Amino acid sequence: MTDFEDRLSPTVRAIPPSGIRRFFDLAATTQGVISLGVGEPDFVTPWRVRDACVDALERGYTSYTSNRGLPALRRAVARYLEDRFRVSYNPDTEVLVTVGASEGIDAALRAILSPGDEVLIPEPSYVSYGPCVQLAGGTPVYVPTRAEDQFKLKASTIERFITPRTKALLLSYPNNPTGATLGERDLEQIRAMVLKHDLLVISDEIYAELSYVLPHTSFPSLPGVRERTMLLTGMSKAYAMTGWRVGFATGPKAWIDAMVKIHQYTILCAPIMSQMAAVEALTKASRERDEMVAQYEERRRLVVSAFRRMGLSCHEPEGAFYAFPSVKETGLDDEVFAEELLKREKVAVVPGRVFGPGGVGHIRCSYATGVDQLLEAFERMERFLEKLDDIRAEREGRAPSSLGGARR
Repeated sequence: MTDFEDRLSPTVRAIPPSGIRRFFDLAATTQGVISLGVGEPDFVTPWRVRDACVDALERGYTSYTSNRGLPALRRAVARYLEDRFRVSYNPDTEVLVTVGASEGIDAALRAILSPGDEVLIPEPSYVSYGPCVQLAGGTPVYVPTRAEDQFKLKASTIERFITPRTKALLLSYPNNPTGATLGERDLEQIRAMVLKHDLLVISDEIYAELSYVLPHTSFPSLPGVRERTMLLTGMSKAYAMTGWRVGFATGPKAWIDAMVKIHQYTILCAPIMSQMAAVEALTKASRERDEMVAQYEERRRLVVSAFRRMGLSCHEPEGAFYAFPSVKETGLDDEVFAEELLKREKVAVVPGRVFGPGGVGHIRCSYATGVDQLLEAFERMERFLEKLDDIRAEREGRAPSSLGGARR
């Protein structure tokens, strides 16, 4: 019998499965789970957007589109980015519609990387960044951020990891999993460092609309970096359109042209119905978008307050819809904490270590969940924390304490 494992690509074999998916799968097979693990809005796509899709189907729009995407959508994207974030792109030559921002990340990396090229990635980071760099033939180099700095990326830290092989910096803000974001002063320092070292930049700004403390500053809107930056965004988060798979890559014509080659040979185009729905969302659903963002802001305050009340230190997330509290005070590591919480109280969170070494000792909790569900999840977590002594004793093979579970 053929040993197929030996025929697989060594690069693919070396990449571990997503740690997030493992906990999603565990949660999906457990009855009565409240999931704070999914990075997906709990809102349904706005009615008018769904209606636009149904209308497109009824009118027979079921064909391929241009590889670059519908002209109407590319124009809408260009107008949206100029109006909201003060950055201008030619919709004919500098905009590509992708199958979610995820495809944009992959195509942007494959378009610029040669074997041995290094890409700087702030960590904790979204789990796909490193593997996408590896699949494109590059080498991921992780730049740490610290809880003491509220996980904000610092230009001085980035500079310590630059080598002659460094090709690009992958920015991600607001950040998944930490909720940290970057203000204009932070970005100005990074801009100066990027120009000094002649780096390319991939700026993943999928959570741009979910910035609560400061207005979002788009990196390519800063002087001198637009022509070296690929801006990635999409419909998934702010418009509750994860399943529609519509993203946008906007950047220099030569970089976009290279990405179009990859896109046309692997994807061809995003679904036309989804693209037409996206036009409706970008041009007519700003009120619905803003109402959803306002609810995330309300939940954000609730979540941070709840974790601090429980005795878990939690920095204030300034964007996205994640809190990243520390569980070091509990005496359990983050993976054990997440497993035991799921088993004993049926609350699903993601251990921070799946996002890199900087996430060890933390858990990621999504507040893209209804308030009633959040409140119930916090009640369960408080019960869990009250049992910590007994949980530790059980895992260590000791007799449970008769006094219950005061935590360290």
